[in-house]
Amino acid sequence: MTGLLLVNLGTPDSPAPGDVRRYLREFLSDPRVIDIHPALRFIFLNFLILPFRPKRSGEAYAKIWTERGSPLLFHGLDLTEKVRKRVAGVVELGMRYGNPSIAEALGRLRDAGADRIVVFPLFPQYSSAATGSALERVYLEAGKLWNTPHLQVVPPFYAHPAYVDSCARVAARALQGVDPEVVLFSFHGLPERHCERSDPSGAHCLKSPDCCDRIAAVNRWCYRAQCYATANALADRLGLPAEKRIVCFQSRLGRTPWIKPYTDEIIVELPRRGVKRAAILSPAFVADCLETLEELGMRAAKSFKEAGGDELSVVPAVNAEDFWADGVVAIAREATGGPP
Repeated sequence: MTGLLLVNLGTPDSPAPGDVRRYLREFLSDPRVIDIHPALRFIFLNFLILPFRPKRSGEAYAKIWTERGSPLLFHGLDLTEKVRKRVAGVVELGMRYGNPSIAEALGRLRDAGADRIVVFPLFPQYSSAATGSALERVYLEAGKLWNTPHLQVVPPFYAHPAYVDSCARVAARALQGVDPEVVLFSFHGLPERHCERSDPSGAHCLKSPDCCDRIAAVNRWCYRAQCYATANALADRLGLPAEKRIVCFQSRLGRTPWIKPYTDEIIVELPRRGVKRAAILSPAFVADCLETLEELGMRAAKSFKEAGGDELSVVPAVNAEDFWADGVVAIAREATGGPP
């Protein structure tokens, strides 16, 4: 039997500081996330992050928490249920950090009789910090089983028509009657060194202003280049001219250089340039979460108005839309050469 494992990043069990602290400790202890010397990572985490950030992050999570809990989790569970109805095999959701864990999801797939597992990382663009880390954990947990399942992995789907079309349908619905002067495509940021490490030549990534203009062999693993590919495909699908598009990156942490331009700086710069109406999409996220609902929907919208703008329209993620569930099945089948 074939099983389908949907994998996302994860979420705390609640907004309580203790739960947030446990989540952040697991997340930020990952050497793929904070790729510095282990001793420095220990100091950074235990003396600069964990004493202060859980309370602030917990307050932010509380603003988006629902009766069903974390939006990232319940959208993931809803998507899993819809995909189940569309395939013959079994489908489970596993989180890289927090619950339900990847180990638990693999256990449920094994108990259901799945000996072939299609792993679908729900990260449209590849990054070592997200996709790489999730796959590393899947391989580790699968390798612990005496009867190790056969694994097939769905590659990044940053420009796949099924994903681009799903995002476009959500955006068209959300922006109906809205006439934004500028549309921002905001992606989760990464330290510049993460992109540079993805360049096998060491001579291309971030070495010129146009290094991400197109995907080629030298930057096929580059997160930033894949983000631009997503933004361009989606903007073309929406009929947006080049002068109305801005690609930017959010959620930076620490003082090291992160990939630019920064979303929070663009947000306050636009009204100073006379822009009164803007829209923002976040196609690095397939499910609404802290970064889309609180960081963009609340903080960025407030900053835009305080800087002199009138309205910042935030477009939802594809979440568990029926057409996105269809897209997940189509992408998985295309990637694996058969039904999942």
